[in-house]
Amino acid sequence: MPEITVAIPTFRRPKSLERLLAKLEQLETDARVTVLVADNDCEGREGLAVCARLMAGNYRWPLFAVIAPERGIAHARNRLVEEALKLPGAFIAMLDDDEWPERRWISEFLRVQSETGADALHGAVLRDFEGPAGRWVESCEGLAPWRGKTGPVETIGSTSNVFIHRRCFEEMAKPWFDPAFALGGGEDCDYFLRLKMAGRRFAWADGAVVHAYVPQSRANLGWALKRAYSVGNSDFRIFLKHVPGFGSRLREIAKIALALLLFPFGLAILAFVPNRRAVALCKLARAAGKVTALLGRRYDEYATTHGA
Repeated sequence: MPEITVAIPTFRRPKSLERLLAKLEQLETDARVTVLVADNDCEGREGLAVCARLMAGNYRWPLFAVIAPERGIAHARNRLVEEALKLPGAFIAMLDDDEWPERRWISEFLRVQSETGADALHGAVLRDFEGPAGRWVESCEGLAPWRGKTGPVETIGSTSNVFIHRRCFEEMAKPWFDPAFALGGGEDCDYFLRLKMAGRRFAWADGAVVHAYVPQSRANLGWALKRAYSVGNSDFRIFLKHVPGFGSRLREIAKIALALLLFPFGLAILAFVPNRRAVALCKLARAAGKVTALLGRRYDEYATTHGA
């Protein structure tokens, strides 16, 4: 019987965390599941309080909660991995605290992992909006549903819904998630890039579905543009970390310049398709994020918390 540790970083979202923990109790699986939470708020400790209340009751799974005292998502993820490797499970599944899985989430990950032999897998992410959202959100990263074809893929780039064999951490030098990306994000993309460079195999499991709550404060074009800018900024910082050659940098800079030059034409074409205007604007924001990364600037997206 497989043993799995579900690892959850949390920061000042006690209601969301409690919803997630309740959904984990409803999983349909024969696996032995352990739930591990890392609270990144060493002052308020709301996440710790939620876990303590559930542990005092009749919670279905073994539940452990720890503090990750250094602020930032990379620090919280590293704390989770450190604790998860003390447990016997062969796999570590990671979810964000504003997500919740469907009942066969673990079973689907185990099935696809068995079929593909992948070291790390990503599952589908569907968005549940607090209020009405326009069709334009379908084209914006962080707001659009995230689906894929089940089977081997070249790589994955997010920890929002992943299933990872413990050897992917045991055989990699610490820190697993680079603290340089603690508040800006991108620590997961950097981690999976290093896994790819180490020859690890990846797969997509589209039946391993989680839902992600989108509060009203995110369901707007302003947030979508900030998100695109943040992704561009962190992506280019990762690029600069791993591809230091002058020629490679020059080619990437040329791509950014071309995107900036083509933006007015793209916007003019899409002006007649209102729900697609966001595409051109997000591409511009992403290119701007890359430019500022090239200039040595960092955007700390995770300095602000959305949702409760």
